[in-house]
Amino acid sequence: MVKTMVVTDGDGRMLFCSPTQHGSCADIAHARQLGLVRLLKGGPAAQILADAGYQGLGARTGGRVVTPPHRKFKKNAPDWYEEMHERQRKAHLSRRIRVEHGIAHLKNWRALARHLGRHEHTSDIVRAVAGLLSHSRPQT
Repeated sequence: MVKTMVVTDGDGRMLFCSPTQHGSCADIAHARQLGLVRLLKGGPAAQILADAGYQGLGARTGGRVVTPPHRKFKKNAPDWYEEMHERQRKAHLSRRIRVEHGIAHLKNWRALARHLGRHEHTSDIVRAVAGLLSHSRPQT
């Protein structure tokens, strides 16, 4: 398994692609290892729409990382809570869909989908494809 962190803008254009990390690792742990928390605390006021794997980073980055709402009730949730949670989750997903499309473009490249070469070169291939994508996407 190979993990890389990709940051896109609101239109799905690639802004950052981290070096790959081999093995299984939680998204939030990978973000900490890359220094994302430190970068966001001292950097420009940017809002990052993240998936549920990054829950908890919002508090550490001054609200700059926005994740889907966390479920407060595991079992026997009131009906009003289920409806509210679903509305909030769908609103977050609808804002994040362009980010997912940008990441999907990266995953669709054959060199990444069927990489059979040496793992030491995976990071270079991912970053090369990300660079090509960031320059080839039309500016809207």
